[in-house]
Amino acid sequence: MELLKIPILIIAQYISLSYVTFNKTLKMNKVLFVLLVVSILFSSCRKEESNSNTENCYSNTNAQTLVHDGLNREYVLYIPDSYDGSVGVPLLFNFHGFGGSASDHMIDADMRSLAEADTFILVYPQGSCMNGSSHWNACPIGGDNKSSADDFGFVEAMINEISSQYTIDLERVYAAGYSNGGMMAYGLANYKSELIAAVASVSGSMLDCIGPTNHPMPVVHLHGTSDGVLPYNGSSDWTSAQSTLDHWINFNNTNTAPTVTTDNSGGRTIEHFVYDQGDSLVSVEHYKYIGGEHIWFTSTFQGQNTSSLVWNFVSRYDINGLR
Repeated sequence: MELLKIPILIIAQYISLSYVTFNKTLKMNKVLFVLLVVSILFSSCRKEESNSNTENCYSNTNAQTLVHDGLNREYVLYIPDSYDGSVGVPLLFNFHGFGGSASDHMIDADMRSLAEADTFILVYPQGSCMNGSSHWNACPIGGDNKSSADDFGFVEAMINEISSQYTIDLERVYAAGYSNGGMMAYGLANYKSELIAAVASVSGSMLDCIGPTNHPMPVVHLHGTSDGVLPYNGSSDWTSAQSTLDHWINFNNTNTAPTVTTDNSGGRTIEHFVYDQGDSLVSVEHYKYIGGEHIWFTSTFQGQNTSSLVWNFVSRYDINGLR
């Protein structure tokens, strides 16, 4: 009988150990389940904080958000300290290039010191994601667009939201952009001209979807002759710089023989073409960067950097023409 007690004792200990192990495993599974739920909830919150940017194709700091056409959209807003709300101030949109972010573009194409000096509000909008890259649709839905995102409507929604919060001179809303953002500026000149007083394109191109512009449109186009992405002389896919200029020269009825000034004091030879005396006294201007590549240019022209050239041009106009 004593010999039988030993196996029974061993079996009892084994059952007890298995029970403890089972309880520990059960408790561990409960802990893991709770952690999983918390992780999912945290991930959901993070997605809400980043405006449901499920493709993670951009990251912005201190971005404003609005919902347009069923999409959460972002823009970075800069209000200068010189703004006091007593009078309407200009509003300038500056659009990043393909694959870019609003926050990065605000650094690369920084106009904040100009906004402080001349008291205007700056907006760096964020393009939506497509296949992991941010982009702008510079034509009406369909055609040459990259996706179905309604970017023209997004711009109008931003204007409405910002003008409801700040005192904006709605006759002085401007659009500027780099690369795909320059295309967007031209798209607005073609299809939202009732909102836009003047446009600027840096290393950009105008797409073939020419629209019903309803007033003389001041245009400044900055482009490098060694641009390997949007070639200066155009390609089978992209319009040349001169073709873009010719469209606006003809549309605005400006002088066809430009005044040309050359400057090489800023580290690069830059030729400045001015086609002036257009309807409502608007002009079409072009800065030709000899050997310039596909960038927001860092070389200066007569002491002015790219941001200054853009602002000093567009700010001369309101929606009625030369101020």
